[in-house]
Amino acid sequence: MTLSYLSLSASIFFGVAGQLLLKSGAMKETLRAQILAPQTILGLGIYFIAAVLYIFALRKIPVSIAFPSVSVSYVIVAILAHLLYSEPLSFPVIGGIIFIIIGVVLISSQM
Repeated sequence: MTLSYLSLSASIFFGVAGQLLLKSGAMKETLRAQILAPQTILGLGIYFIAAVLYIFALRKIPVSIAFPSVSVSYVIVAILAHLLYSEPLSFPVIGGIIFIIIGVVLISSQM
């Protein structure tokens, strides 16, 4: 079971990395440049790794717990996007982050 939770955590980490790489690739000028950017291609590859790790985690973790746990990635991405890309962290975003954290804590307390 521990290996499943490590796999879920790694899946979340790789999902965050993939998302940030896609953002980096999306900052190119044209759609063609965005799609062909090394960051975009690498980001998609990392998303694939995240999906494989998630599938492995689902072997032992109920999807009713695993899928909501992935929402932690939204929190991490929002904070990193603020730090790396100066995206706003407004009051509604912070409120949403707090609700996500509370939800994940409540769901994980079922384990």
